[in-house]
Amino acid sequence: MDDVRVVRIETPYGPWEPAPLHEVVTLLRGSAAPWWVAGGYAVELAVGRAYREHGDVDIALLRRDQLAVRRLLDGWDVRVAGMDASFPPWPVDEVLPVEAHDIWVREHPDGPWRFQLMLDEADGDEWVFRRDPRVRRPLAGLTVEEDGFHRLTPEVQLLYKARGLRPKDEADFEAVLPVLTAAQRRWLDEALGIEHPAHPWRERLRG
Repeated sequence: MDDVRVVRIETPYGPWEPAPLHEVVTLLRGSAAPWWVAGGYAVELAVGRAYREHGDVDIALLRRDQLAVRRLLDGWDVRVAGMDASFPPWPVDEVLPVEAHDIWVREHPDGPWRFQLMLDEADGDEWVFRRDPRVRRPLAGLTVEEDGFHRLTPEVQLLYKARGLRPKDEADFEAVLPVLTAAQRRWLDEALGIEHPAHPWRERLRG
């Protein structure tokens, strides 16, 4: 786990100074609910080497397990991002509405943001892509165990990244493409065909 190359980012809600990944992993090991490393770190771990800076640490979990993880963070400043400008706190034992999926976490209100929680959807034993419920896959194949914790499979993380095509997303695609299996390439190509039919990554996946 690369814990060195992080960057400070200023936001209207305060600065981001992401915690070292190993610290976040150690903290969340106290949760009985499943969770996994997502975002750029998930892709970098799949590649097997560090190749870029990170402005945050993304941890994903199923929406149905949200309260177990929130209780673990009792005493932290935990807030819901993206719903409205009020940036509301998330009280312990409050079930979030379905439109809430991006959670910012820091030790106290005067400190920098340390990591994000991302709430994923599920239907029974299937993961459901929150942007298009036609895209699904078994939960059993959603993550890969890595040094005692789980990380999101790279093809699923790339599907999330495909909408923005930011420089860091392109860097992640370039870095992980050589290590994707034929099955992973095929799954991502088919998922992009549903969500982004004209996406430029599709031709490169087939090549």
